[in-house]
Amino acid sequence: MELSGSHTYAATIDTVLAMLADPAAAQAKYESMGHREVEIIDCTRANGTLHVESSRVVDVDLPGFAKKVLSPTNTMHQNDEWHEVGDGSWEGIFGVEVAGAPIQLSGAMRLVPGDGTCTHAVTITMNVKVPLIGGKIADWAGKNDVKRTLDAEFASGDRWLADHSD
Repeated sequence: MELSGSHTYAATIDTVLAMLADPAAAQAKYESMGHREVEIIDCTRANGTLHVESSRVVDVDLPGFAKKVLSPTNTMHQNDEWHEVGDGSWEGIFGVEVAGAPIQLSGAMRLVPGDGTCTHAVTITMNVKVPLIGGKIADWAGKNDVKRTLDAEFASGDRWLADHSD
């Protein structure tokens, strides 16, 4: 299952990168989505790269057909790797490990500068390795929790940028 989304922030790419490289912004983002036990393990920007590593506990309201094979509470460990590309844009990849669950989340990200704005595009790939119903679970998650989470991340970015603008 693949899901894509994009959002244009009313801020420059440098301002958006500063937000992405700020451990407090990452902490606030996850907490605003109701995640708990949030830990920002690493948040390093150097030489045209940015690495963000985090861990958090996430509660999901699972549909009945998924409750027999998945836990509604999961610890997620995420690594985001960004790098600057030649045209002023940034590209990245991410991976999310869901502890003890047969779920794989990964994807690609891109930041594109505009005229005082920055567009953040994300493509998420999700695989649920459960015989017979894995595809159904992935489809449900893509239409519900994964989409909600992506929208919440963009909204959190908007709030952070509005609260921390010059």
